[in-house]
Amino acid sequence: MRKWTCTASANGSGRHAQVLAGLINQLGQPRFRSMLLETLQPLVPAASYSVYRTGRHSVPQLFFSDSLGVPDTTRDCWLAYLSGPYRSDRTLINETPGDDHPLLCHLTAQEVPAQHRARVYEAHGVAERVSVVQAREDGLFALNLYRHQHQAPFSDAQVADFEALAPALLALARKHVALGVVEAPSDMSQEQRLRALQPALTPRELEVCVRLLRGMTYDGIAVDLGLSLPSVKTYRNRAFDRLGIHFRNELFALLLRTPAASLTRQ
Repeated sequence: MRKWTCTASANGSGRHAQVLAGLINQLGQPRFRSMLLETLQPLVPAASYSVYRTGRHSVPQLFFSDSLGVPDTTRDCWLAYLSGPYRSDRTLINETPGDDHPLLCHLTAQEVPAQHRARVYEAHGVAERVSVVQAREDGLFALNLYRHQHQAPFSDAQVADFEALAPALLALARKHVALGVVEAPSDMSQEQRLRALQPALTPRELEVCVRLLRGMTYDGIAVDLGLSLPSVKTYRNRAFDRLGIHFRNELFALLLRTPAASLTRQ
């Protein structure tokens, strides 16, 4: 794994300018989500990407993601990440205190801790990642490109192209999120999937479960829903009883074991 500080902007080459121009034209539009990978293919041929917020003291959130040339499992990868690995993930943390420059990270699946590697990388055919991340008040904002197992490793030239584009890509992703364009998956929503798995779940039980899947704490859920902490735990217990589970990680596993496509066929 290699981490280094990003201090340069895109070098202004014709290739980089063309990539950025195409993305800028779609900023704030639904097309931006799918166009990002398509536009980057000549320079960094990734099969999937994600833009999310994470960090020890933040509420994790997947803002948008997509895949190209492979089934889109990015949301399942995110659920797997939230099932445990995110709590100990240090791959996106800048080890230099006070450095607010964007951080670049390049790693292979073999360099990721065992649980993280098994649940997120190996389970979904992901082999390599390049990331640009910057700390903000609400957590770490990261843009990640992923190579899958059927693809050749990223070359030094491709990593260099990503480094040159990274500050601009990070700024565009932030602006896209600020414009209110966040993940709008074609799959069933988490609430719909839970309801399909267990129709007896009440609206409050669903609200609590969905927030647990987002990585929120019980205190955070209580504030968000205007409930007392004991009430949140009561709704959680009732929901878990109906679903036949006992722990939060089983809730993530339940959705991972039951793809949305299989539920739509029921």
